[in-house]
Amino acid sequence: MRTHYNPKNNPRVIIIQKLYGKFYNEDDDLDFPKHRFKKFIKDIVLGTIERNDLILDELNNKLGDEFVFEKLDKIFQTILKAATYEFMYKPNLSINIIIKEYLNSSNFFLEGSQTKYLNALLDNVGKKLRSKNA
Repeated sequence: MRTHYNPKNNPRVIIIQKLYGKFYNEDDDLDFPKHRFKKFIKDIVLGTIERNDLILDELNNKLGDEFVFEKLDKIFQTILKAATYEFMYKPNLSINIIIKEYLNSSNFFLEGSQTKYLNALLDNVGKKLRSKNA
């Protein structure tokens, strides 16, 4: 069952939109309108932009040689970057919650079959980043 989300109410949809605009549309105007999760949204967006190179290094290290990040769809790249930032810098949030929230948000941008692939990617990255001997 596909759920339609109102982007004004879902903080991760806003995060994905802001990051996509910044990375692929060269949107330099990052404004954060009033929202009950404004601080969280701003933290994730600015943190992901600031640590973009580190996040890309982690993704390439954790996903192996057969995985080429640049070949992914741009929306996949954006979601993976934001989720990876949360895996790395938000240890108080459960992996399952982060994955669930991004999958719910991805319904706004992706088809059902693409969401399954995204789920596998996020699960793989999350487990490798949060494992004790990473």
